Order: sequence, then C-alpha cells, then structure tokens
Amino acid sequence: MPSRVPAVAFIGGGPRTAGVLERLAASRPALFEGPLHVHVVEPYEPGSGRIWRYDQTPGLLLNSMAADITMFTDASVACDGPSEDGPGLAAWAAGVLDGSIRDVPPLEPHLLAQLRAITPASFPTRQLQSKYLEWFFRRAVNALGPDAAVTVHRDTATAVEGSAEGRYRVRLASGATVEADVVVYALGHTDSQPDAESARLSEFAALHGVFHAAPSYTTDVDYSPIAAGQDVIVSGMGLAFVDLLVLLFEGRGGRFVERPDGELEYVPSGAEPRVWAGSRRGVPYHSKISSTLRGEPFGRPRYFTADTIDSLLGVHQELDFRANLWPLIAKDAGYAYYKELFTGYPSRVSGSWAEFEAQFDAVDWYSAAREALVEAAIPDPALHLDLEALDHPLSGCAFDSHEAVQRSVAAYIQRDLDLRTSPDHSETLALFTALLFVYMDLGRLVPQERLNARSQQAIHGWWHGFFSFVDSGPPSHRLREMLALHRAGLLKFLGPGMWVRADEAVGRFVAGSFQSPVVVDASAYIEARLPSASVERSANPALADLHDAGWGTEQRLLTSDGPHSTGKLLVSGNHEVLSPGGAPQPGLFAVGPWTSGWGAGAFARPNTNAAPFRENDALARRILATLAAGARVPVPAAQPN
Repeated sequence: MPSRVPAVAFIGGGPRTAGVLERLAASRPALFEGPLHVHVVEPYEPGSGRIWRYDQTPGLLLNSMAADITMFTDASVACDGPSEDGPGLAAWAAGVLDGSIRDVPPLEPHLLAQLRAITPASFPTRQLQSKYLEWFFRRAVNALGPDAAVTVHRDTATAVEGSAEGRYRVRLASGATVEADVVVYALGHTDSQPDAESARLSEFAALHGVFHAAPSYTTDVDYSPIAAGQDVIVSGMGLAFVDLLVLLFEGRGGRFVERPDGELEYVPSGAEPRVWAGSRRGVPYHSKISSTLRGEPFGRPRYFTADTIDSLLGVHQELDFRANLWPLIAKDAGYAYYKELFTGYPSRVSGSWAEFEAQFDAVDWYSAAREALVEAAIPDPALHLDLEALDHPLSGCAFDSHEAVQRSVAAYIQRDLDLRTSPDHSETLALFTALLFVYMDLGRLVPQERLNARSQQAIHGWWHGFFSFVDSGPPSHRLREMLALHRAGLLKFLGPGMWVRADEAVGRFVAGSFQSPVVVDASAYIEARLPSASVERSANPALADLHDAGWGTEQRLLTSDGPHSTGKLLVSGNHEVLSPGGAPQPGLFAVGPWTSGWGAGAFARPNTNAAPFRENDALARRILATLAAGARVPVPAAQPN
C-alpha cells in the first residue's frame, strides 16, 4: 500500500497565503524532502482573494505608491529562510510591458494603459494590484517544484474536523472534503455579525424604511437605495470613507476637473447624495507624502531597540505600553523629525545638529528638559513636534456655529496638504519613516506574553489607530477631492466627537458633535469602517466553526474590571492555534487580523525588514517542520465549549 503524501490546506487564498507559499518554496529544500500536496481553498481568484479581487470599481486605488509595494522577502528581511529578490509592483509593470515578465494573461486595454502610465510615484488601481498578486501566486506555486502538487478549490471552507486517520478534514460548501496533515487559516478581513448597537440601528432602519449600512468592506455594500440629493450621515473618516466617496460621487458619474488656479472643481452628475461626515477626531487620515528627504539619513530606531527592550524586560515582569514603550517610540519619532529639520533646513533652527543630538539623547521625551531644548533650538513653534496634537488636532476646540466647523475642518485638510505635498516640509516624511520602522519592529522586539493587559489593548487599539491615521492615509489628490466636494456643497463636516442616535419619534437618524452645535437628521446612516476583527462574531463559516467547535479559544485579558475577551483567536508566537487548555493544536495554524498575533498585513515596502515577510517565513518553516515530524491530529474532532 503506497504511503500517503503529506498535505497542507490553506483556508483562504489571498496575498497572505501567496506569501507563505513563496516561503515554503524557499525553505523546502532544507527542511522537507519528498512529495507534497498543497490545497488552497478560495472562492475568489487565488493570489488576490476577496479584498484585492479584480472585480471592483476601477476608480478605487491603493493607498501606497507603486514603488512601495512588493510581495518579495528581500535581503533586508531578518529571517531564517533564504531571501528572494523579485519585482515590486512598479518593476513588474515595466517587465510586463517589455516582455521580461511572462505568465500574465492578456490584460484589458484600460489595464495596459495603466501599465504604460505607471511610475514609481503612481498610486495604482486595485484592479492592477490584483493582477500583480495573482502573478505572484502562480510564481510561488511554480517555485514549489515538480514534486509538489497544488490544488486550488474555488470553494468556501465551512468546517475543520479531525479524522480517524490522524489528519484534518476540511469541509467545503460544495459538500466536498479536503484531507490534510496541516491546516492554515489564512483569511484576511472577513465579514462579522453586527455588534449590539449596529444590529439595533439596522432593526430601526428596517422598521422605519430608512437606510443603514453596518461596518463592512465598503465595495461590497449596495448603496443603490441612497437617492440623488438625499442627506447621508457617515461616521468614520478613514480609508473606508475615502472609498465611499469614490463610489457615491465618481461612481455615480461625477468628475473632478482642475481649475486654472490649480484647485479641483467637482462637476456633478445629478445622481449624488449630500454627505455629512464626522468621527472621533473629526478629520480625515493624513495625506500620503510626496516630498523627499533633504537631510542626513537617520537609519533604524535609535531608542526603541532590542537592547533597550531586553533591559526593560530584565527589570519588569510585564511591560506597560504607555509607561515603557511609547516614550521610546515618541523619542525615535522626534529624533528623526528634528534631524531632518537640522540637517535639511539649517535656516529654521539655532545651533548645530551635533549639539542638539547630544542633549536630545540625554533627556526623556516627556520632560521639561526636552521641551526647553526644542524651544531654544527651533524658534518657530509651528515646527515643534506635538504628537498629542497630531493625534487629536481639534481637541479642545469649541465651535460656536456650523460655519465655524466647516471652516476649521477644511482649513485643517488644506494645511495637511500644504505640509505633506510641499518639497519644503520633508520633516513630515522623516516622522512617517520613523513610525513605520517602529511599527514593523514592535512585534519582533516585544513578546506579547510580557505585556500587561492594558498594553495589549493599547497596541491593537490606540497604537494601530494612531499609526494608521498618520502613516496609512490616502493619496493627496483624495484630500483635494474632499475639498472640492465640500466647496460644491456635497460634503459637510460634523466635527470631532461625533455622536449618532436613532430618533424613534421621527423615524430618522440624528447626528452631531460634542464640540459644536451642528445637528443634522437624515434617512441614511453609513458606518464607514471595517468590522472589528473577531472570531467571536465572524460571519465567515470556517472561523465561526473554529470558534464554536472548541478547537481554539478567545484571547482574554485580565483588566481592572475582570477578564475581558477581545474576540480574537488566541495563537502562539508561531501562529499555532491554542486549545482552551492553552496547548498548541498540532498542525493547526492561523494568521490574520482576527488572531491575537500582531496582524502585520500581507505586502509591504521593499527593503524595510517588513513584518509580514518575517511572519510568513517563520510560519512556512514551522509548517515544514510539522510535516517533517509527522504530527498527528487529536481525535475526537472537537472539544466542547
């Protein structure tokens, strides 16, 4: 009787799975001999998956420049597997045009036009990105070698159970099953059941015949019930909000034209609604930066380092993000920012960088000495880095009228554009880069198990939100479009501290701001954000089964109010699913934003020692080691909750 071929099944076939497959191919010669069968369960096109699929509105763009997108684990990545250089999106586009990159199916004319127009500084469409990701997937599959069979199941996984043969059985929506020794849940952002408040608002909307969209992936929501001229309340001004504006305005036939003075003007189609937008901050995410650094390079973090973290771990049993880590992160941000000012714009400072650096090294970020140092060295207070004001730019503002809110938010957006698109303010790029380095290093340097509960909440909550607000905003022209819509009277601002309620008396939604007298009522309300990443409320059948069957357990943090569930799946540092008893489930792995891992994304900037590539490499090597050891699945299949 022939021996069975070791098999691994990936639930989800988007860019995360593609990245892990490439790492399997890279490390397989050293860690695993013999034939291998890989199953990829993905209802959409493998490589791009649902979120990055081709079938999206053509006007939707990435929020990164083409030069900042790669899927390759280059030589900068600190990992145990061999590095693999390859083309990022910009180089891939050029290679497709000149014929040096093959295995790309014929592209539609509009995509060929995008290929010809793309530059390293372009913001590509998501449709073009989908083709890059699908090409990378095919390349990773081919790299596995002739004795590795890869079967793509264009299906949806619904459950995973153990079998008497000591393997996992993955059940599919079609009724088919897949047998594997290792199962990897590699799903990205999934739909979720609405929380109690969103569910209540949806019930209110159904009862009164009004429109409500709970948090969801923006392009998958049907906005056709929203009529031309209808007032729409929108909570959230992040990236989902940017996509929403594309769909409601350009997506309905409107267009932007450039005026002689360089500003944009919106030409309406007549099918647009009127949007009233607000959020906790009351302003959109910061624009991407178009400047280049002028000053001396500042390198990797100077204070948030492995040696510093090790010293802290030697003193503290548990680390506190606010007390131990954030002051180091803030100081690194300040170091990069001020070095760019001193070495790139010496006319704006007093004294030399060497003198400032020596004194800056000696002071804490949160200290009167640091404030005095900055005040003495940088005469213009507008150039002082205030991270708290950066996080909450309208904090403390009390607006006395609707007009005051409109003026303030519009002026803030224009000021952000002036700073981030001007060649004379590259200190914003230094700040951006310093925060990016720390964001990529945090999961590598700080063991999650050595963080207190408050810190784990802060990192997944406040820190991720702050980083996204400052570093992960839209292209600058999206903010210019917001201002054009505002001037056209089609986008109104509610201000910071937004609140929304359902008014039973009138059957409409009412919204306002705790910092202004602006109040508006409307028959449509959109929560413009992704649903919270959670297995507890996931609408994905495989994750719901994982939660309900008892294979894994939820991450629980001990807070001052007692145990608190984050709703996320608890995984080990090796991405192993942990059982309710805390032991790793043999051969069962999970990676994604709905796990307790750091959730570093799927692709990244080249030459940045990117966290997702480190994670992919470590996960792939763990999978190969598990297959080589022949670990058997526990039976019976599930444990009771």
